[in-house]
Amino acid sequence: MDAALHWLAEQGEAMQALLATLVNIDSNSYDKSGVDAVGAALLEELSTDGIQVVRTPVEGFGDLLLAELPGGPGKPVLLMGHRDTVFPQGTVQARGYRREGDLAFGPGVADMKGGLVLDCFALKALRRAGPLPFPVQVLYTGDEEIGSASARSTIERVASQARAVLNTEPGRASGNVVSARKGGASLTIEVTGRAAHSGVNHADGASAIEALARKVVKLHGLTDYARGITTNVGLISGGTSSNTVAPFASAKLDIRFVELAHWQGIREQVEAIVAEPELPGTQAKVVEGTTFLPMEAQHSASLLALYQKEALALGFAVEGEFTGGCADSGFTASLGIPTLCGLGPVGGKVHTDREYLELNTLVPRAQALVGTILRLAEQA
Repeated sequence: MDAALHWLAEQGEAMQALLATLVNIDSNSYDKSGVDAVGAALLEELSTDGIQVVRTPVEGFGDLLLAELPGGPGKPVLLMGHRDTVFPQGTVQARGYRREGDLAFGPGVADMKGGLVLDCFALKALRRAGPLPFPVQVLYTGDEEIGSASARSTIERVASQARAVLNTEPGRASGNVVSARKGGASLTIEVTGRAAHSGVNHADGASAIEALARKVVKLHGLTDYARGITTNVGLISGGTSSNTVAPFASAKLDIRFVELAHWQGIREQVEAIVAEPELPGTQAKVVEGTTFLPMEAQHSASLLALYQKEALALGFAVEGEFTGGCADSGFTASLGIPTLCGLGPVGGKVHTDREYLELNTLVPRAQALVGTILRLAEQA
């Protein structure tokens, strides 16, 4: 414990240097070359300590990287981080990494390139702690911001073998970690109708827009605040002109839910509403989108208690915090694997041009992360 934490205490400048390197690489989810460039920078940093990384090629998105610090025969501890951001190519040129006092700014600086740095330095520190009774792995993915479609099966496969999952998504602006998250799904509703001139032969038409409007009201009616369920149609489109009965229309539906047990019922209700005939001559269907599963608090409780003890020993206090945002930690928690999230350095205003990271939290959050893993080793 002492060797690892003392080494980390001297790594503030090195961590900031790696952070600046990563932030200054555009890595939008659809920019495979950029996401892979972030991976290359991490590979270079890990190679200085002889840490091996297995690369799994992914077509169209960033490759999957699985780094591993060997250990005993016990089930591994898995760390996770995504290399993609929401920002388009060219953002770095317009506003790259910069520092103002103890704050760092730049695209993805908190979400979640700061967390990538922590994962990397956690492995390097644990290497100095001596052999552990289990391996420690880091899974670096490439498309979390758009639903992790290319990574989900690997996340679930690797996590199913783990004793615990620690996800270094950004710490909350309050300084807290994340002990629970909502699940979420993004679906497209497509409606077809029959075109007609709205003045000459209106009755011959079947308006896809009207059918969709009726469904939107019903879909919004599924919102149940008491159960933590929300449904929201945030985008709609359709029609060809104002004087034509609309032959098509579509909507983007966002669904959020707190408990995994709720998801199947919600999905069945949505499908029933979409299948219901609204107007003769119209038809509708659901087009699959992305789905994140919830991270329920019951799966984070034991890890949260361990992390809180380590944080207090290091001089700071944290609580577990619930958020409506989704993350890959929901996939692992929904497998029943103990999972804790929001373990990265503290930041805020993510997904905006004001996104920031508190640099003075890099070292202590890395130490708390490593300390938690070493406590798991004692338990093993």
